[in-house]
Amino acid sequence: MEIVILRLGHRPERDKRITTHVGLVGRALGAKGMLLASSDKGIERSINEVTQRWGGGFFVQTGVKWSDELKRWKQEGGKVCHLTMYGENILDVIDEIRAEAKRDKTRIMVIVGAEKVPYSVYDAADWNIAVSSQPHSEVAALALFLDYLQRGKELKTKFEHAKMEIVPKRRGKEVIRNVNGK
Repeated sequence: MEIVILRLGHRPERDKRITTHVGLVGRALGAKGMLLASSDKGIERSINEVTQRWGGGFFVQTGVKWSDELKRWKQEGGKVCHLTMYGENILDVIDEIRAEAKRDKTRIMVIVGAEKVPYSVYDAADWNIAVSSQPHSEVAALALFLDYLQRGKELKTKFEHAKMEIVPKRRGKEVIRNVNGK
């Protein structure tokens, strides 16, 4: 399953840290990349540095025109999941999304907004999904959605070309350097 995040409404001065966390959570939990509907080379650089050190093939593309990306995604047969407090509860639709993804080996775009999301996004989405109908963090919503979608399998992913890897331990910290990186 290919999962790509489309981050809307990023305000560089206000949302820099949150948008970086959206990308890092997406990377860590199985997304292939993030499209950012704003030009912010700092975010791109920051996430790319993490990917270089910790491995994987996550990409970040900034300055995209979100409406064009959304339209192209749909034209190429991809499905769109928009995370919003106003959607259907995740528990009511996650099985349907999984079944659709498995049946068609569907590419999934996950839209994560920062400020008011245009109605056209709600209209274009195949699923408007609420992790909760209460105010919450878009980072938490993305993490829960990716985990539910993949049934936790993403938590055991080994990242290729990692220069660093954490060794799981009950106590203490251990990091292996130059694991399989170049």
